[in-house]
Amino acid sequence: MDCERPLSDRRFPARPSRILLGVIAVMAVAAIPVAAVIAQPAAAPFTVAETGRSFASLQEAVNAIGDGQGTIAIAPGTWRQCAVQERGTVTYATRQPGAAVFDGTACEGKAALVLRGRGARISGLTFRNIKVPDFNGAGIRLEAGDLMVAQSWFLDSEQGILTADNPGGAIVIDQSTFAGLGTCQGAAGCAHSIYTGNYGSLRVTRSRFERGRGGHYLKARSGQVEIVANSFDDSAGTATNYMIDLPAGAAGRITDNWFVQGKDKENYSAFIAVGAEDHLHSSAGLTIAGNDARFAPGFVRTSVFVADWSGDRPVVRENALGVGITAFQER
Repeated sequence: MDCERPLSDRRFPARPSRILLGVIAVMAVAAIPVAAVIAQPAAAPFTVAETGRSFASLQEAVNAIGDGQGTIAIAPGTWRQCAVQERGTVTYATRQPGAAVFDGTACEGKAALVLRGRGARISGLTFRNIKVPDFNGAGIRLEAGDLMVAQSWFLDSEQGILTADNPGGAIVIDQSTFAGLGTCQGAAGCAHSIYTGNYGSLRVTRSRFERGRGGHYLKARSGQVEIVANSFDDSAGTATNYMIDLPAGAAGRITDNWFVQGKDKENYSAFIAVGAEDHLHSSAGLTIAGNDARFAPGFVRTSVFVADWSGDRPVVRENALGVGITAFQER
């Protein structure tokens, strides 16, 4: 796993149609049986919905599902626990979004949830204050399987989500917040709000990125990306880099997002970088359109909206760019 820490002028971008947003929302959350967690209070905070058995520790609940498929209903509260999912397909959900908080505890020196089963679904959870000796502490460390995240918060940690490589896997993130993440303190390089390895596909929709503390907001080595209808607010960021970094190239689309670049940058040369490290994937099928990008109020500098090292000439069009921002530049 690479843990390198390595249109008209308008204020907001055009939003996708209601039909499109409906499709995105259904794909992101339809498989998360939140209704299963709306039940009478359990004797212990972690309940396997299918059996009704409750456990004092999250790890015990995960172990009870084993190689099967199940939903863990998580009670509201602040939980200084973590868990490793070795097998199966597990949904982690709470009936009150944001009220179940995993605070400050990492398993295996990695994350609050270390996932290497067939798949995992996360709904309504908050992860915060996750820090580990190698500066890669994350809310979620995905090492195998598919991942779906909906309406969750990743706060004030070294990373939000960090993954290994899985060219056949899929990641979907919808309506989630990534704030106060990233660091460049470690000798190995920088951590980021989201950093995916070479996963088959990555979809990030209707999510918010803000207050970065180093590294990039979204770094992805996935071959296929859909980054749609998000906000990247760097106005309160500290020593940050790119908003989106596709270091190995990618196909897909980056559309209808809102970008504000802040003043305190380690690297302000570009908002979006394509193919800056490798050429694992062609970027000829990448479309970057309908976005809004500008600088935070009170200053103007020069920057490039899309910097391309791939040579594949991604399509960059109809973006609303503020003063001082060049649309496209080959490097």
